[in-house]
Amino acid sequence: MSESDILAKIRKAVIEGDRKTAEGLTREAIKENIPPLDTIMKACYPAMEKVGELYQDGEYFIPEMLMSTKAFETVMSIVEPLLKKEGSELGTIVIGTCKGDIHSLGKNLVASMLRASGLNVVDIGEDAPVEKFIEAAKESNADIVGISALMTTSLSSMKQVVDAIRKSDLDVKVIVGGGPVTDDFAKSIGADGYARDAVDAVHVVKNDLLSNV
Repeated sequence: MSESDILAKIRKAVIEGDRKTAEGLTREAIKENIPPLDTIMKACYPAMEKVGELYQDGEYFIPEMLMSTKAFETVMSIVEPLLKKEGSELGTIVIGTCKGDIHSLGKNLVASMLRASGLNVVDIGEDAPVEKFIEAAKESNADIVGISALMTTSLSSMKQVVDAIRKSDLDVKVIVGGGPVTDDFAKSIGADGYARDAVDAVHVVKNDLLSNV
């Protein structure tokens, strides 16, 4: 198969949530010397963009989203180690799900997409207290802090993280996102950026936040 054929098939497998096929095709892409970044940006990235559209249009639901995300993560687990060897890091972002929220799917997807785009990502996990965001940002000399929340009850925790960052001596940009988060809410708590989904997060981080660092 040609490079374009392999990438098209990986894209299709991710959209359909076919992990086994996605894995096999990704290993074939490596054998064919297809650059890992091409696999991500020409197959995975547009695949997840399409999955997001299908979800917004009501054609995909949470189960389909989960299957596609697992297929995406399978591909990423294979190509990410190779990508780190060939790419230069654009900056560092600390990302985590705020205190009181144990949801990780969206956060993990955003982290993977940002790594694929050349950023150094420090993932502090779920149910992360304010102090953990601050400590990680200081230790990694982060440029950006990303805060995720999926529950409405966690929004107050998100605000606490932003407030703590503003009161600290950290010179970082803050991006927020998650199910209940809106652009208006992001602005109301003093965040520098808001992302609707993982694809949007990459765009906002690279084109808006890093350009001003």
